[in-house]
Amino acid sequence: MATAVATAMRRRRHLTLCCYNLAAVALLLSFLHAPLAEAQPLPWQLCNATAGNYTEGSTYQANVRALARTLPGNASSSPSLFAEGTAGTATDKVYAIALCRGDTNASSCATCVTNAFNNAQQLCALNKRATMFDDPCILRFSDQDILANVTDNRGMFIAWNYNNVSAAAAAAFDAASGRLVNATADYAAADSVRRFGTGETWFNDATYPRIFSLAQCTPDMSEADCRSCLGDIIRRMTPKYFVGKPGGRVFGVRCNFRFESYSFFSGRPLLQLSGPPPATMTPPGTMEGRTRHRTGRVLAITLPIAGATLALIVLTCFWFWRRRTPARKASSVPFSTNPDDIQSIDSLLLDLSTLRAATDNFAERNKLGEGGFGAVYKGVLSEGQEIAVKRLSQSSRQGIEELKTELVLVAKLRHKNLVSLVGVCLEEDEKLLVYEYMPNKSLDTVLFDPEKSKDLDWGKRLKIVNGVARGLQYLHEDSQLRVVHRDLKASNVLLDFDYNPKISDFGLAKLFGWDQTQDVTSHIAGTYGYMAPEYAMRGQYSVKSDAFSFGVMILEIITGRRNSSFANSEQSIDLLSLVWEHWTMGTIEELLDPAMGGRSVNDLVKLVNIGLLCVQDNPADRPTMSAVNVMLSSNTVSRQAPSRPTFCIQEMDSADTDLYSGAYAFQSAGGNSKAKSVASPNEVSLTELDPR
Repeated sequence: MATAVATAMRRRRHLTLCCYNLAAVALLLSFLHAPLAEAQPLPWQLCNATAGNYTEGSTYQANVRALARTLPGNASSSPSLFAEGTAGTATDKVYAIALCRGDTNASSCATCVTNAFNNAQQLCALNKRATMFDDPCILRFSDQDILANVTDNRGMFIAWNYNNVSAAAAAAFDAASGRLVNATADYAAADSVRRFGTGETWFNDATYPRIFSLAQCTPDMSEADCRSCLGDIIRRMTPKYFVGKPGGRVFGVRCNFRFESYSFFSGRPLLQLSGPPPATMTPPGTMEGRTRHRTGRVLAITLPIAGATLALIVLTCFWFWRRRTPARKASSVPFSTNPDDIQSIDSLLLDLSTLRAATDNFAERNKLGEGGFGAVYKGVLSEGQEIAVKRLSQSSRQGIEELKTELVLVAKLRHKNLVSLVGVCLEEDEKLLVYEYMPNKSLDTVLFDPEKSKDLDWGKRLKIVNGVARGLQYLHEDSQLRVVHRDLKASNVLLDFDYNPKISDFGLAKLFGWDQTQDVTSHIAGTYGYMAPEYAMRGQYSVKSDAFSFGVMILEIITGRRNSSFANSEQSIDLLSLVWEHWTMGTIEELLDPAMGGRSVNDLVKLVNIGLLCVQDNPADRPTMSAVNVMLSSNTVSRQAPSRPTFCIQEMDSADTDLYSGAYAFQSAGGNSKAKSVASPNEVSLTELDPR
């Protein structure tokens, strides 16, 4: 028996060594081929609730779904990547338009429009009118005839780069970007098929040597109408929002434009303005030129070697696995990188037939909810154990990567405030993760429900805050791994029978080395409203990013309000600003959730203080989670006085009272539309919403 165990342990260690070598080569190649920063393929949505809602199972809903089946194919098969359509008659008639960016392909276009319909029906649930802005597509459907007026561009997002061009170069940069944007608009208007253009020009600046632009109209517009539409938004928005900024965009349904100091579109620019190359560029033959030449030679030699080494490692691991490992069933899962620390992987394997029986073949009545990667179902195993089955979408390109990330992390992490993994199944085309069932579901379903929130008294809310803080400290400081969650929010905190919180959904989590403090990504993923400013704008994430999300959640728990709820209210400022105003005026109790009872004034002040410290603009000013837990557990520890959160909405001047800037919540002047957004790199977003 001891010999068998030793053999198994050696087998796993050999596999682990292969894995580490493979990962090292892959990491090297990823550095050699780092991707360009690009806009996030996550939707910004405008949901118009004042137009009325349709009911579940209604004819109007059937018409929306009929368009969802036909419009993606029509748009992707069109030479202009544009489609419009109608479904139904009389009061149940639905009008829709879909426009894909001119530099995308048919497959990406169809996928984007399909996802836009799905997102609209989830994020603008039962709204008769919705607009989804995405890269690379835009979708709008309505009960009004939006096809009749091709020049109606109401309902826009405006976004700009968070950085500033240097004062010395700002005027010249604005002039150069203005020339490029207008020239690109001319090019797009003259394109009779797509009404689309991209452009590039040099700019004589070391930091921003080139400027790129894009402009597009719906192809059903005439050349004159397209140029007029683009000219209008360029004239209106550029002086107000883009002065001295190295990038910005206006995202409208009928026409839109964007400029950046980096290439953000596919392919070569269709238009190139003449201009001198930057003076800081080193001419060929200089030392830097020779250095680049040597670098090219080194890469030419090392890349084939790295590729050959990678192939050799893969073949070696495969040979070793085939020789040493007995055959496994189709549902085998990725091996652990440290098998000595976790339970045998075999004990996590579950048959697909077992899960189908437990969920009644994933019956709709057993669905607990649906997220970005798929649905979650309640199930009961044959021995009576209740489970929650996360069924990743078969069409999701990110689903398998999310599953691998979540499996490795959740299987290795053990804490009472983290959700426990019961099993996994990868049989046939299914990708399933099975968790312990949490009878009170997620925090958001209770906290933001007027009736259910009455069950959350002050004691339960304190328990939730303390539990989440302990879970985060374990992830950041106490576990065998160092994990940044990156998507902490109320819907990812599950509640058991006694309202004990458990952090869930590790699909976006990132591992850190123990000597690592932060990292940068060009692919920003997460939930708008909980993102720290340095992450939403520059792609920088760390344990302090999670601290920011935790601070937002504390303020939501205290007030019973979503940070994004101001998008469809009469409030003109977001939750962070509102809490700050009451904090400075000493009237914080006015913001408390009226459903909450038994509160202590000292505990209230302490919790608000901690929440505001966690949402400080500078990551260095936010406390670590261990410091948060010390503050939560003691009434004698001194707490730093917070500064005003700067990453929040401010009302614009009186000439544009329908405009509100910021990155977390959006609304129209009348409070009639709601909009949420996912940040794109280096951008702060603004909306101008005109209810239709």
